[in-house]
Amino acid sequence: MTSKFPPRRLLAVAAALALIGGQAEAKGQNPKTSLDGSEQVCPLGSFHCEPRPYNFAMCRPNAMLEFYDPTLPADSNLRDTSTAFVRSKYFESTDQVLYHLSGDAWLTRDDQRIQADTIDYNDNTTDYDARGNVRYQEAGQLMAGTHMRGNSNDGRGIADDVRYQMLDSRGNGVAKQGQMLDTMHSRYTLATYSTCDLGNHVWEFRGKTITIDKDTGVGVARDATMRIGKVPFLYLPYFSFPVDHRRKSGFLYPTFSRTSRSGFEISAPYYLNLAPNYDATLDPRIYSSRGPLLAGEFRYIVPNSAGTAPSSTGQLNVEYVPHDSGESDGLANTQGTSRYLIDYTDNTKLWSGWSLVGSYNHASDSSFLYDYGNALTKTVIYTLTSNVAIVGYGKWWNASFGGLYYQNTNPFVTDYVLPYQQLPYANFNVDLPLTRWLQFGMNDTAGAFRKDGYVEGQRLDLYPYLAADFGSSAWFIRPKLAYRYTDYQLNAGYQNYGYYGLLGSGTTTPFTQQSPSRSLPIVSIDSGLVFDRSTTLFGQNFTQTLEPRVYYLYVPYRNQNNLPLFDTALMSFDYWQLFSPNQYSGADRQMNANNLTGALTTRLLDDDGVERLSASFGQIHYFTPQLVQLPVGANTVTPATDWSGSDYVAELDLQLSDRWRLNSEYQWSPNTRVTDMASLELQHRLGNDGILNFSYHYRRGLMEQYSVSTVYPLSERWRLLGSWTYSVAVKNMIPAPTGTTEAMAGVEYDSCCVTLRLVDRNYVNEGYYGVGPVPTGTSINLRDNAIMFEVVFKGLGSSGGEIDPLLHRDILGYQ
Repeated sequence: MTSKFPPRRLLAVAAALALIGGQAEAKGQNPKTSLDGSEQVCPLGSFHCEPRPYNFAMCRPNAMLEFYDPTLPADSNLRDTSTAFVRSKYFESTDQVLYHLSGDAWLTRDDQRIQADTIDYNDNTTDYDARGNVRYQEAGQLMAGTHMRGNSNDGRGIADDVRYQMLDSRGNGVAKQGQMLDTMHSRYTLATYSTCDLGNHVWEFRGKTITIDKDTGVGVARDATMRIGKVPFLYLPYFSFPVDHRRKSGFLYPTFSRTSRSGFEISAPYYLNLAPNYDATLDPRIYSSRGPLLAGEFRYIVPNSAGTAPSSTGQLNVEYVPHDSGESDGLANTQGTSRYLIDYTDNTKLWSGWSLVGSYNHASDSSFLYDYGNALTKTVIYTLTSNVAIVGYGKWWNASFGGLYYQNTNPFVTDYVLPYQQLPYANFNVDLPLTRWLQFGMNDTAGAFRKDGYVEGQRLDLYPYLAADFGSSAWFIRPKLAYRYTDYQLNAGYQNYGYYGLLGSGTTTPFTQQSPSRSLPIVSIDSGLVFDRSTTLFGQNFTQTLEPRVYYLYVPYRNQNNLPLFDTALMSFDYWQLFSPNQYSGADRQMNANNLTGALTTRLLDDDGVERLSASFGQIHYFTPQLVQLPVGANTVTPATDWSGSDYVAELDLQLSDRWRLNSEYQWSPNTRVTDMASLELQHRLGNDGILNFSYHYRRGLMEQYSVSTVYPLSERWRLLGSWTYSVAVKNMIPAPTGTTEAMAGVEYDSCCVTLRLVDRNYVNEGYYGVGPVPTGTSINLRDNAIMFEVVFKGLGSSGGEIDPLLHRDILGYQ
């Protein structure tokens, strides 16, 4: 029998789990901290930005106690052999062993320094007794109090009415009594701890005792209360927390989220720092609409026999649902069943230059990711891929041998959408210099393609070539001669399949041979010139280049209508397609060509060599028709084209300042006299941590979309976060979302020691679109909403870090 907690009790349990046992450092992903608040700004246009480090710039400039001396040594290794030095206004000693210092007395020994109104010091035992306005500094911490006594050699000491500061982190607080047990351990009684400004704790916890272990990087508070301001909100009989950035076992903060498929989710993961080379995370979750789920992660690094470089690294992720209590809506009959998801990756070094790499991804059913995916942070995944291969490399070659397997995870379609399985496949690539200007190369593949209900078989594709490179910084000529041979061995029953490999797709038989083949030469000459001159624009000096480029390609026509389509598709046309020997991906089609490409590029380079402007324009001129085409139906092929030229293609990248960047592309067809593709991306830097993006993307017959996103700083502490995407209806297209497809709004508050984020996302469920008619069902929503609140106690970790992936995906340049 199963039972459900009431929602209020669920929240209480999750809050307790979040804090009892403390915050575990997140699996070795140590956050970047900066005591002075410095951070590297992400370059304009970057798709991947480094995580924003903890910003302590809003803390008081003097983050240490007022007597901190940065010139003292940062370690205590030489303390035992160092001489003690004393300084004071008044000095007394009757036997040159016991010293009485008074009047701004100082006692310094290597990294240790004690300052007080009076100090009594025993030079034989190194015992000391300091009274009145006591200030103490050693490697790792500061301490101030009214009275302090201890032993310098042993690193022991007891102080009353203490203020303390950790030097390896921002941890600080006050205590009735502070006790240094040795150089690595200290204990505070009736104490507080926080990473906020000294004397201005936005949050803190107060404990009967707080113990700091610098050897393990762990602090422990007992009989403690967590407080926001002066208001206690949670009692903690035992609480452990990190005092540096090393990993430690403990509870991670919980996450709270909601999806239309699974209801409210509460997750309370526990991190296990098992050993320096492996760790694990247990993540029990409760879904209000589906019941419990247990997730786990295990990571490992196995060193080689010499104990140096790792010989094996891997990660295993498992999610298991013992009993799905969700309602059945016709997508999949999973009610009352157990469900699971497995994700395993491994890279094992076999011997020099050779490794075994593999991944295994499998779900119990095609609806698992749809039901249990996080609607706020995760993108749609239609296919799970599993792969195992032996890979090797040398100075001039690389090779791989393995297998590829796919699983459909879109519950709205059947397995016809899956790519062919390749069981097995082999690749071998060579790039061998023969002389200074001539090289021999080869790109060879072989594979056995498998897919139920489709034509199957084996394919061998051999692609040797000779390439030369002549030129200097002002010109180049690169002739290339290649030969492509592709051979098939189709399985029995091949004649029963139509184009696309479909079984029983028509009355004709496109595949008339069981062992068809194709062979042809490929000849190309790529050449260009580079002119440059000095120029001035807006009062700034630049070097301007003018780079004409001519590319000739010849490939004779071969009828390929009797070749199956295993892994081939028409690639999107863009600027780089002007210089490509094939417009198709995969090896099943090789276009014919008697083409001449003409292109022109100009650039502006500043005095530092930074490219501020790049503009390119080009077109392919066809001397012969494009005869090789892909099929458009079961047994029909697109007619050959007689176009004399390709689309005109233009590109513009502009960054005349460090605050503005513009990227744009445009394609216009002289044959149909319409725009085939257009895109515009504009980015503006707002201060050091703000960004504004605008983009427009259009491709004829596929999409037309506008997007705006921003990180807008209102002040030093407040930032607005937002993104909006609007799609325009496209004619003659399978049902697709129109109107606002996604809108996200959020706010972030940052202070010295606390960051708060609140994000709300309204979006179209993308899984239904591009696959046919929109399905119906009682639990199927075409639009959904997700909201999440996150708290970051700087120095203790965050409440899961679930919002960052969404913001990085939706806001270009977000940190």
